[in-house]
Amino acid sequence: MITLTVNGKRREVDAPEEMPLLWALRDELDLKGTKFGCGVAQCGACTVHIDGEATRACVTAIGSLDGAKITTIEGIGDTREGQALQTAWLELDVMQCGYCQAGQIMTAAALLAKTPKPDDAAIDEAMEGNLCRCATYKRIRAAIKSASGQPVDDLRSA
Repeated sequence: MITLTVNGKRREVDAPEEMPLLWALRDELDLKGTKFGCGVAQCGACTVHIDGEATRACVTAIGSLDGAKITTIEGIGDTREGQALQTAWLELDVMQCGYCQAGQIMTAAALLAKTPKPDDAAIDEAMEGNLCRCATYKRIRAAIKSASGQPVDDLRSA
């Protein structure tokens, strides 16, 4: 039995230690917001926070996490950064298909927790590796800036 704190609640998971956290969240804890993308930590769709660090859940074995604090997209709105990002995402109409957006928001929230007013270079560096098939990268950057209280570039052509 593996004990985790997930979105502020103590949870016990009876699963093989080698099971990826992604599947434990989705199949054992019924938290479907974290998405499967590539399965090899290259796309970012499965990003969650483990003890405050943005981490790819598809390659993280649950057996290595006993006692860890996990935050998923379902719980990120309880944080200042997550709430600001979710508001900015909606206000700036970031989503198109939406599949990658949970991972994008989770990565952005980790960035804002460490760097409250990131510049474009810091945003680009932090978000590198989070893929968006719809190519909403300009809007994603704008939403991160907006969530941090910075002015946003004109998005009429984005």
